[in-house]
Amino acid sequence: MNIDGHIVLPDRVMPGRVVFDTSITDVRPLSHNVPDRYILPGFIDGHVHGGGGADTMDGPMAIRNMAMFHMAQGTTTLLPTTMTAPWSDITETLYAVADILRNGAFGGPSIPGAHLEGPFINPHRRGAQPAHTLPPTPARVSAVIRTGAVKLVTLAPEVEHADTAIQQFVQAGIRVNIGHTQADHEQAERAICRICGGGGVAGGTHMFNAMPPVMARAPGPATALMCSEDAYAEMIFDTHHVHPALFRLAHRVMGRRLVFVTDAMRATGMGDGPSSLGGQDVMVLDGVARLQDGTLAGSVLTLDQAVRNAIQAGASLPQAAALVSTHAANWLGLHDRGVIMHGRRADMVVMGPDLMVQEVWVAGRRSA
Repeated sequence: MNIDGHIVLPDRVMPGRVVFDTSITDVRPLSHNVPDRYILPGFIDGHVHGGGGADTMDGPMAIRNMAMFHMAQGTTTLLPTTMTAPWSDITETLYAVADILRNGAFGGPSIPGAHLEGPFINPHRRGAQPAHTLPPTPARVSAVIRTGAVKLVTLAPEVEHADTAIQQFVQAGIRVNIGHTQADHEQAERAICRICGGGGVAGGTHMFNAMPPVMARAPGPATALMCSEDAYAEMIFDTHHVHPALFRLAHRVMGRRLVFVTDAMRATGMGDGPSSLGGQDVMVLDGVARLQDGTLAGSVLTLDQAVRNAIQAGASLPQAAALVSTHAANWLGLHDRGVIMHGRRADMVVMGPDLMVQEVWVAGRRSA
């Protein structure tokens, strides 16, 4: 099979043809006119709770429905993300993801594992997470690891048992994000060094959100993440969670280490109106989801919209494509995807000149 169009490569946009089966077998330039459309690498979302009315915490069918919704918006790989909830609900959800991993493809995007966001967070920086936080004791961390489902965990490095938990997760090959934290700059810096020094991959969960702000004499964890040479950081770039100027600053400083995620909730794609998140009432108004007290409650962002937002904020199309794909593939160790080149998975998104999704291909199969 092949697709002609303007191929979005890491350093340029090239008129050409992508030849593929389940993987890409050739990427060749074309000198004659090609269709007025863009071919991007498939989007990768490392932090997504729900969408299309479904939520990760609702079980296997809901995970599949949420995944199918996001696939239609260009997401070809995602990590179903948990909420801070009663411990039994969290472990049940992780086993549901493990079941999906074990049983393989279901006609949707690739699911390489789950993102455990909570309960190992600071109760004073819960954001929209419910009040079910727990310390990451060795027994709880071992229980999480035993599920075989977790690819990425968010934890607050200042909570009790965090140092031991980091060591356990790193040894298990699970990526560790700093997030929902009250840590100061020095605590965050030490945690990043502990993760990377142990051979792990460090990151930050929705940088600038649910963490202390950057201040003149208190630079906070966001500065530690930006100044690190190794740490990645997620960003929810719906322009509500992060101002475009802060995106431009982080992108200039971090480059390949900045990753767009959606943090999308079940209301994504459902329009304005009432919804819920972790059993809490949420109202979506003008595309912004909030709890009753006004706290931002995840987002209703999709990664195709994040691409458009990045370009509006001054990014080039290759830069925007990297933010939703290439950088995440590197962060998550998914080196078989994330860029359009020979030998990579044929995960592709075809977008029109208006950057609206026209086609989605997952491992060479047209899915939307």
